[in-house]
Amino acid sequence: MLPFPRARSGPLLRSVRCLSSRQGGAMNVFDRSMKRKQKQWASSLLDSDKYDYLRDEAGSRVADRVYDVSRTFPLALDVGCGKSHVAEHLSKVEPKCEIPGHCVLADEEFLPFKENTFDLVLSSMSLHWINDLPGALRQIYQVLKPDGVFIGAMVGGETLYELRCSLQLAELEREGGFAPHISPYTAVTDLGNLLGRAGFNMLTVDIDEVQVNYPGMLEVMSDLQGMGESNCAWTRKSLLHRDTILAAAAIYKEMYGNEDGSVPATFQILYMIGWKPHESQAKPAKRGSANVSFANLSKISKLQTVHQKTNEKP
Repeated sequence: MLPFPRARSGPLLRSVRCLSSRQGGAMNVFDRSMKRKQKQWASSLLDSDKYDYLRDEAGSRVADRVYDVSRTFPLALDVGCGKSHVAEHLSKVEPKCEIPGHCVLADEEFLPFKENTFDLVLSSMSLHWINDLPGALRQIYQVLKPDGVFIGAMVGGETLYELRCSLQLAELEREGGFAPHISPYTAVTDLGNLLGRAGFNMLTVDIDEVQVNYPGMLEVMSDLQGMGESNCAWTRKSLLHRDTILAAAAIYKEMYGNEDGSVPATFQILYMIGWKPHESQAKPAKRGSANVSFANLSKISKLQTVHQKTNEKP
């Protein structure tokens, strides 16, 4: 797994509010009740901390982006905070300064806060289980103050493509057809449009790929279960035959296996930054207001070269 990037010195996050999830949503892609049970089961494990590596990695990178913003945030909201995977990395930079926080048990799809409340909203590795993602982004926009910023991370569409392909090929071979075993994820090409439709401006969307090596496919599936990240789509297949699983494990190792016998699992993480508009923010120039044509750029370059040669000392 890639090492954590070092958090840079920057603004101090002074208050964090945390959310967990419960059932809800206008659309009906995911069984939110099942996801809640999966997360509760995962959190009850005695060794649950050993499954936090992916959330810790994403949380550190979200925290890194917070410190890229040269301002302070008196009041912030962390949507779907889990074990505060973002806040713990913010605290490491200022170890002597404790960040006061309050935990609120609520639904990410129904934020129980007034409009224009927070200076910053964070979300790390939670929004990919939202049924109504456009609606959730609009609510995040509403609870932000003008000139507030939303910084988030979520799983992207190419995540676990090795596992997805191996299971599909094995089911086609053994059962004559396949069902979806990996939840549908948002494509990076759609994310910018969703943020813009929610009202955000000055958008930034980028992708990281984190690749983790496992002994085999069964260990990949076991860790997903320990993370509480098992499939909860309504269209999921409730049963995987043993022969199909063994065939999929063999296909996984044959197609994607490393020389040392391990297999990789790729997690595509989408990072997003969006600002709530404010009159103080820089605005693009009006269309047609330019006084230099792109056609003249080459001429400008030539004039600069001539000017430099003219001013050179003999």
